[in-house]
Amino acid sequence: MTSTTRPPAVRATPPPASPTRTLHRRRRIGNLTAAALFLTPALALIVVLRLVPVIQAVNDATHTSLPGSTLPPSWAGAANFTALWHSHQFWTSVQQTLLFNVIVNPLQIVVALALAVLLTRNLPATGLWRTLIFLPAAVPMTGSAVVWGIALRPDGPVNAALGSVGIAQQPFLTGPNQVVGSLILIASWIGVGYWMIFLIAGLNDIPQVYYEAAEVDGAGPLRQFWSVTLPQLRRPLLFVLVADTVSNFVLFAPMQILTNGGPEQKSNFLMYDIFHNSFDLADPHTAAAELLVLLALMIVIVAVQFRLLRSTEGE
Repeated sequence: MTSTTRPPAVRATPPPASPTRTLHRRRRIGNLTAAALFLTPALALIVVLRLVPVIQAVNDATHTSLPGSTLPPSWAGAANFTALWHSHQFWTSVQQTLLFNVIVNPLQIVVALALAVLLTRNLPATGLWRTLIFLPAAVPMTGSAVVWGIALRPDGPVNAALGSVGIAQQPFLTGPNQVVGSLILIASWIGVGYWMIFLIAGLNDIPQVYYEAAEVDGAGPLRQFWSVTLPQLRRPLLFVLVADTVSNFVLFAPMQILTNGGPEQKSNFLMYDIFHNSFDLADPHTAAAELLVLLALMIVIVAVQFRLLRSTEGE
């Protein structure tokens, strides 16, 4: 019986990579390397300025210590959050914060949108009006707060102007029924011009052909606004809504400079109450717990707004 020997198997060698594929691979690696180099400083700042403070806040909120004590803080678990749950001052600050934001956010956006639409028309001296309206946003918040504090004093120029037309002197920042409205005025003085610039940019990005088609169909200015401007401006509007919400939730300077949370705790917003607990009462652990609650509120509200943005993109 003869044995047959099989020839050794020949392994197929892969074809050499084409020069074009090698070039694409090198370009991709180069692009990823360049992207990593550009993103590294931003990511490092996010970690240092955002993540590390949040981790520190969680650590402080779950510990407790006596004010002025040199002993290390002891573990408290959820005791600080439980104390907040039973704190009348905390719930008052939450109520005032939500009330302020429910009023100021729509007000600022509506006024900013109206000004943006008006200043994208062919009006005389449009550039001058844009500059004047945006100018308060270039002034630091502390400076604006001081100026408005002087203007709204009982003997200030606003009351003097009201007195000249027969209106009685108003308490403004010292009256419990007017302090929130006064703070809304101060916040809107800065915010309206700032958000107007974003909305003007969004309006300028709307193709003019949409308005021409609407005119051909016989749509008037109001119909064009509802059927063309608003649908095309939804993404910039939602961005402004999210950014304005975050900005007003952490508003602090006017309350700290002008009202100190008063009168009758009507301006004791969460951000000011955090400052009060941390620095005035030397209780950073309660302040950290409040800060996490404020962060949770902002995340929930912003998540809802981003959900609206996602549904808009889907449409």
